Amino acid sequence: MPPPDGCSINSATSDEINCLFLCVGSVPPRCCSARFNLAFLMFLGFTVVYGLRVNLSVAMVAMVNSTDPDPALNRSVIHACPLISPYRSFFFCDYPWDSKTQGWLLGAFFFGYLCTQIPGGYLAGHYGGKIFLGLGVLGTAVLTLLTPLAAQWGSYWLFGLRALEGFGEGVTYPAMMALWARWAPPLERSRLMTMSGSGGSFGAFVALPLTGFICQMLGWPAVFYLCGERGKHSETDTTCPRLSSHGWTVPLLHMALSVPLWAIIITQMCSNWAFYTLLTSLPTYMDVILHFDLQSNGFLSSLPYLGGWMMSTLSGVAADALIERRALSVTTVRKLFTLAGLLLPSAFLVAVIYAGCNHILTVTFLTLSSTTGGFSAAGVFINQIDIAPRYAGFLLGITNTFGTIPGVVAPIVTGYFTEDHTLAGWAKVFWVAAGINASGAAIFTLFGSAKLQSWALTEEERAEAERKRSRSISH
Repeated sequence: MPPPDGCSINSATSDEINCLFLCVGSVPPRCCSARFNLAFLMFLGFTVVYGLRVNLSVAMVAMVNSTDPDPALNRSVIHACPLISPYRSFFFCDYPWDSKTQGWLLGAFFFGYLCTQIPGGYLAGHYGGKIFLGLGVLGTAVLTLLTPLAAQWGSYWLFGLRALEGFGEGVTYPAMMALWARWAPPLERSRLMTMSGSGGSFGAFVALPLTGFICQMLGWPAVFYLCGERGKHSETDTTCPRLSSHGWTVPLLHMALSVPLWAIIITQMCSNWAFYTLLTSLPTYMDVILHFDLQSNGFLSSLPYLGGWMMSTLSGVAADALIERRALSVTTVRKLFTLAGLLLPSAFLVAVIYAGCNHILTVTFLTLSSTTGGFSAAGVFINQIDIAPRYAGFLLGITNTFGTIPGVVAPIVTGYFTEDHTLAGWAKVFWVAAGINASGAAIFTLFGSAKLQSWALTEEERAEAERKRSRSISH
């Protein structure tokens, strides 16, 4: 059944909410609706995905064991901060990987992740995102099982395996966006997308301490065997005859010249630099500088992601409330949440530098940095669906491709900055991340927009817009 005349899922605004309800049918309870169930299933899927992605960050501490406090075992280590307790596990392996090699290995995932974002977004936009979500998680899980074998063969093999994992996982977020482009009403977009996407932060929160515990008790290979067994999440019927795909053609030239789209791209690149720096290197910082044992390392490294998960979920609810009450325009809401989600983390990263060897303050500021970063989940990170709902999956593929570049570069830069294991080297890491974050906030404030772009309209929507314009002129 076609929607009522003048009613469109893609173009509906808060002024057309009654019309929107006619489009999607009767309004179900939000806590039990099909859309809520879909968001929860996506949340579980991304929990698994991020668990598989981040386990190497903690396991690397056990695999390399380059920070053993016994000088007879390792005389090259300079301790920037005093040791708080000696520790050594019988399951550690001494792979001869220096900080530069570790940086390359931690960034390897994102080399593959870059390659499938745009194709995944394009195909998910045409065929639907369900199959791509399932295959992305399953492929990553199967490859994770091979991690111990690849490590034994050498760093090049491990690099290639991690890149393949990223290749398989690159389709997941564009698939999510393509699904919500079909399912999410405008006044529920923020909460549905932040809920489903926050599974990433929750997955990191669960995986980091669990990885530390398994490494300490069973040895690091067990991490990859146990995690690799879980890689498939439930699927649900995501077909809806009232909602259409974008077809095979996309307005590439208009997209390339779109200022709001470039504002999203650059801002996400800036925000992701700090995010990926902490995601890949925080366990190393906890080990090399603060000297926490593996179990404490995993738990403390996970706290920032607990805060990020809670804040991103709450920010989605708050953003939708502001839009629904017409307290602020959609553009203003996206800019405010982006500003808070980039500037506050920058301030706390700078505070980490001045905290020095104070363990309590350092962990507190790192946690607050990632927690406040959750604000941007309701800002720039869902802005694609505002400006072009029809092409949201494809646009997320584009923005995530650029946004993944920091995931490749940041761990490598961190490895070079921290080669001598000093506080000064890590200060450079945090200063760079804070500065890039702040730059992204300025760019989105100046050039960001949530206005539906003309190149994203269907022919019917263009005709309707023209009729509205003609009526307003005649009146």
